[in-house]
Amino acid sequence: MSDFKCAVNEQNKAIELPLLRLGGSVQQNPHMRAFWASTISFFLAFVAWFALAPLALDVAVSLKICENQQFPPAQFKTQLAYLKFKSLKTGIAYCQYGKNDAKKPTECKPVPADILAKPTCNSTVTAGCVSEKLKLQYRPDVLNTCVCSPGTDCKQVLSNAGTISVIGTIVVRIAMGTLLERFGCVNCQTGLLLWGSFFIGLAATITTTWGFILIRFLVGVVGATFVTNQVWCSLMFASNVVGTANTCAGGWGNLGGGVTQILMVLVLFQPFKAAGMEPDEAWRVAMAVPAILLFLCAVGIKLLCWDTPTSRRFDVAVTGKTQKPSMWDYVEVLKDPKVVLMAMQYSACFGTELAMNNVLATHFRTYFQMKAGDAAALASSFGLMNLFARSLGGILSDKLYLRFGFRGRIWAQFLALFFEAIFLFGFGCVDNSQPWYVALTILIFFSLFVQMAEGTTYGIVPFMNPKQLPIISALVGAGGNLGAMIAGFAFYGAIPDPIMPFKVHGCYVMFFALLSPIYYWPEYGGMFRGPAASTLTKVVPCQETQKAAKEDEGAARVDL
Repeated sequence: MSDFKCAVNEQNKAIELPLLRLGGSVQQNPHMRAFWASTISFFLAFVAWFALAPLALDVAVSLKICENQQFPPAQFKTQLAYLKFKSLKTGIAYCQYGKNDAKKPTECKPVPADILAKPTCNSTVTAGCVSEKLKLQYRPDVLNTCVCSPGTDCKQVLSNAGTISVIGTIVVRIAMGTLLERFGCVNCQTGLLLWGSFFIGLAATITTTWGFILIRFLVGVVGATFVTNQVWCSLMFASNVVGTANTCAGGWGNLGGGVTQILMVLVLFQPFKAAGMEPDEAWRVAMAVPAILLFLCAVGIKLLCWDTPTSRRFDVAVTGKTQKPSMWDYVEVLKDPKVVLMAMQYSACFGTELAMNNVLATHFRTYFQMKAGDAAALASSFGLMNLFARSLGGILSDKLYLRFGFRGRIWAQFLALFFEAIFLFGFGCVDNSQPWYVALTILIFFSLFVQMAEGTTYGIVPFMNPKQLPIISALVGAGGNLGAMIAGFAFYGAIPDPIMPFKVHGCYVMFFALLSPIYYWPEYGGMFRGPAASTLTKVVPCQETQKAAKEDEGAARVDL
């Protein structure tokens, strides 16, 4: 054990997380190689997974599915999307004199007679006159370049593509439990990255709506890298620090969802346009960058990392499991209602994050009528909170565990979900009559608790059934994608309103937060009950470990 760069326990799992201890061979430092490989690979997977999201309106223009491309305002003056449109910058509405019905308009009100009676201003008539535009019943000049508001075909295509992008991951994430047991973390992660590299590169060839949706579906498979991310860290780090390791690796990986908003728009797309490329060409060329990054990462993992602290390949015996991996394991695990609840609670936090990664940039561009760069910057703030927020959730879970026992982890989970629901509902109460910074402020607090809930979730998962850790990690991870699918189809795709879906989504999160008292393990206890008396002797070693950890500050530390 002394040969390892990290301090380890009797199972050769690291009992510390020295983030910058990078030296040594793979035999000497398998722990930190695995930590950073799982983190970076998941980060790049997120960059690729959501690379098309901030460019969705530009893709829509290329595919000619914008409302004003399908229905030119000169010919289709009374399209509902036009009748409801108002420029936030100038305050001028498409129906500049109002609509015939505020809620369900079918026509713009005519120009008032007194306006029509006045002469049109020109070089010779300057007094008592009105401009030519004031005599227009319709103002198509105020419409966005791409009208893609709720209720349009454009909005439906983008919503469906975003939702479909998380569906492909569900099946793969579930299968990852068995795949990890059979092939190990290194091989699974390498395969997923190579898959993603190929299809995100292929995105440059999109010319049809079905092609756009299909590519987003296929690229979405890389989201399954999260399962490897969590299992790999659980195999490398001991229980006193595994919560922190999992949340740092997962949170900094999720950070890619925020970084890609900035990378694809401000670093690639806009500079390419400034260099002379047409918008249609610029977004296509930008797809090459995440494709190359994924490929290089895949090669690095295969050549430089091991599955476990002492062996290149994973063996299920490491987890104490004696039977060969089987799909029947999923049935056995799902018999436990706590696993099902954990998957649904993860759908309420990670599923929410996936949904936000898909909708926020477009929401700010269409509803708040922001420029692409500004919308990307605001949308990125949600994902960038992963820099510390998910880790904060894991650290909170670990600290409450040391202070209150296992019930501390459950309370951390409940509180994170509860406040996530509050701020998500609050974000849905911010309309475009309010300044953008109001939405941003609430978004930051909302994001904080979303990421913390993800961290508290995987502070519990390693303890639920250690022998079935890969299976449970896969099922809970798939629950996140299920939540994004539910949100996409039932909330953001089905409700023809720009902000109501956020409120409904907040209620969904609150429902599952309030189910937290269901958690109870005889050996650990629950939110309101301690462990069963008959299991106390089994818990004593854990309690002694907790006591020792409190006395020795070095037992569970994150070193910089």
